[in-house]
Amino acid sequence: MSALQSLDVLLADDNPNMRSIVFAMLKSIGVTKLREVSDGSAALEALNARPADLVIVDFKMLPVDGVTFTQLVRTAPDSPNPYLPIIMMTGHSERRRVAQARDAGVTEFLVKPVTPLALLTRIQSVILHPREFIRSDGYFGPDRRRTQTDNFVGPFRRATDALID
Repeated sequence: MSALQSLDVLLADDNPNMRSIVFAMLKSIGVTKLREVSDGSAALEALNARPADLVIVDFKMLPVDGVTFTQLVRTAPDSPNPYLPIIMMTGHSERRRVAQARDAGVTEFLVKPVTPLALLTRIQSVILHPREFIRSDGYFGPDRRRTQTDNFVGPFRRATDALID
């Protein structure tokens, strides 16, 4: 009996073959409550119809891509759950894309081709090690810092923070 069988997962990818592969991987690791849609707009509709515990979303989709979907989940006034864990997957792992996903509020990032181990690791990360959510001007989402400094002393973490009143 898998600990993941009670997890309700929504999968959004415009490629039906990729959805089929990831769907099979999720089933193989014990996820039994699984829905799939073809873009971010359909994912928003699915979330409004029934909440999910986790969303796995592709980066590049039309008409609503994964970054826009994430921004809407995090900041839209009618968002069903702004704290929803979102795993972004993409075949494009350039630094700017990873930063764009991070800055949109993605919880984890997964590079295609996806492996069952990588998928399970990201799922375990969002469940077992949830990050605190941060709200600032222009950003709401999981703390983008992966590590915390235990020996930090003072109100500011960055040199530029002292310049902000």
